[in-house]
Amino acid sequence: MPRSARRLLASLLSFGVCLLLWTPASLAISPAALGESLPDALVIDDADVFSRASRGELESKLRSFEDQRVDARLITLRRLDYGITLNSFGEELLETWSSPSGNPLLLMLIEASNKRSAVVANQELEAQLPPSLLKSTARTTMTVPLREGDRYRQASVDGLTRLSTVLSGGEDPGPPKEIERVTLPTNIPTKAETAESDATKWVIILLVLGTIIPMATWWVFSR
Repeated sequence: MPRSARRLLASLLSFGVCLLLWTPASLAISPAALGESLPDALVIDDADVFSRASRGELESKLRSFEDQRVDARLITLRRLDYGITLNSFGEELLETWSSPSGNPLLLMLIEASNKRSAVVANQELEAQLPPSLLKSTARTTMTVPLREGDRYRQASVDGLTRLSTVLSGGEDPGPPKEIERVTLPTNIPTKAETAESDATKWVIILLVLGTIIPMATWWVFSR
């Protein structure tokens, strides 16, 4: 077999293996990827789950927290790096970011791939927003809409409304009541479903390449 052909096969094998290892990691994100300083944007939609209208509505709600001397941000992520939880992701951002106004930070996070949410805040807010309230808001108020049809906007609105009510001195409305909903069947995939489908296709393609290329290389070199 010509030496040039062998080199080509070896290069294809190396490329296939590197691509296989690189693609899943490229879909994940770490806190460092969001920068060392607090972004000016109130909605950091890395997962691209909000429409322009929804983003504008959520920015308005986040801006209203300034009346309570709180700097709030909403962050959506496609998926997390291995070994990182959504809460630890938010806590690391709290340690890195600081508000130019000096107000304490309130971060609301959503991981689209697993439909999980988390709410973290600076320690200065603990008296007004105790950890139990933040945990309940993330696990009930926000998680229910997320898992009932990828309703990212609704999850965010409900979570922000609950926290804003408490910060304003109102009574905690508590978690949402369980309501039996009938979802009409549809063939139109959501953004999250489309992204997940594309990621699955890439994984399948890379697995096939990772299987075929070594077999082809072995067959050629064994002749």
